[in-house]
Parts: sequence; C-alpha cells; structure tokens
Amino acid sequence: MIKVIGIDPGLADTGIGIVHGSGLKVHGYAYGAISTSKNEPVACRLEQIYSKICQVLEDEKPDLMVLEDVFSLEKYPKSGIILGKVCGVLLLAGTQSSVSLTEVPVRQAKQILTGNGNASKEQLERAVRNTLCVPTPIRPFHASDALGLALIGLFRYQQK
Repeated sequence: MIKVIGIDPGLADTGIGIVHGSGLKVHGYAYGAISTSKNEPVACRLEQIYSKICQVLEDEKPDLMVLEDVFSLEKYPKSGIILGKVCGVLLLAGTQSSVSLTEVPVRQAKQILTGNGNASKEQLERAVRNTLCVPTPIRPFHASDALGLALIGLFRYQQK
C-alpha cells in the first residue's frame, strides 16, 4: 500500500489531495485546500502555506509527493513568479519531510487524466470524480486538481 499526496500550488489556494492504494486500486482519499488572504503580505502567505503543508506531511506521512510543475503565462508573467515562490516552499517542506518528490507539468497531468492536454478544469474534475466514483462535484477545483496529481502518483510513480 502506498500513500500519495498531490499538491496544486497557488498563493490564494493550494489544493491538497491524498490517495492511498495499491496498483490501480484506490483504497481511500481525502482532499482540501490551504487558503491565504490577499490582505496579508506575500511572505506571510508563503509562511502559512509552508507551515500548513509541513503539518499535513507530518500527520499523513506520505510515501510520495506529486507537485504540479511551475508554469507561466506570457500574458501574466508576475503570476509565474509568485507560483514559483509557492512551489519553492512546497518543495522545501517535502524535502525536509524526507518524502520522495516528483513534479508533473499541468498539460501532462491533463493528458494523463482526461486524454486531452488542454482539458478544462471542469473536464479534469469530472475525470477525477469518475476515477474515484464520487457522485458529487469535488470543490474547490484546486483540490480536485491535487487529487488528480495524487492519482497520477499512485498509478505511475509508485515504487514496486
């Protein structure tokens, strides 16, 4: 049995999804998000994300952490810089927790989960929900994205 934590990084909301299982069978899952206030300085928000993910890693003791890789849109370069900062604190927390890490580009995650590298958030959420046999929508979308990353970790990256 392996436990995988998937993380969809974001300054306002960082999605967290945890799955445990073996082979292609999911035995259980959990999800949520770390939210920060736009009224706080960026450094304080990064510290909140770091502290909360450290607590989750300590409580859950995952075997693998799958993080959505940093990307930047030409139209919004500052967002890519902020996302890089968030990923930095998440990678630091994972490394300090001695959890194995892998990063997956967003288009690759969408391709794996839906068959379409340009899938919408709604399509990705439906694919995750169908895989887990969840009848109701998984919200926020950051959490369903994180669950998708955890599923990729379970299905593709587990140690044999």
